[in-house]
Amino acid sequence: MRHRKARYKLGMRTSHRVAMLRNMVTSLLEHESIVTTDARAKALRTLADEMITLGKRGDLHARRQALSVIRSKDVTHTLFNEIAPRFADRNGGYTRIIKKGFRPGDGASMSFIELVDRKPKDVSEPSSKSGITAKAKGLKEKLLDKIKAK
Repeated sequence: MRHRKARYKLGMRTSHRVAMLRNMVTSLLEHESIVTTDARAKALRTLADEMITLGKRGDLHARRQALSVIRSKDVTHTLFNEIAPRFADRNGGYTRIIKKGFRPGDGASMSFIELVDRKPKDVSEPSSKSGITAKAKGLKEKLLDKIKAK
């Protein structure tokens, strides 16, 4: 009997589930928002909140505990120096789950999971991943110069 063993099993073996959640919490802390299924988002929420609580503690032991879960030293550094100070006044509830809809392939319900005090992205300047090449940027600048000249 499974009495008092309430955990999200997610239909996979323990080693697979632990590895997946470690990867997801690393991605969540790196990008501050990810898209996943509802069940995975709910399982991830507890682990992410634990990591941010460790970041708020800020001592060496907390950093080592976080490094045992988070897969990147850079993300751990970001957690302790940028993310955790933003949540200094908040006692838990660091993540938000927003329902997105259903996945086209299998109909699984999808959700955004994001940090509550997420930094807004700067929408005025396009990112380098947006597909705008240097040639297109040059054309854009030429057009802006022509408009200014008139």
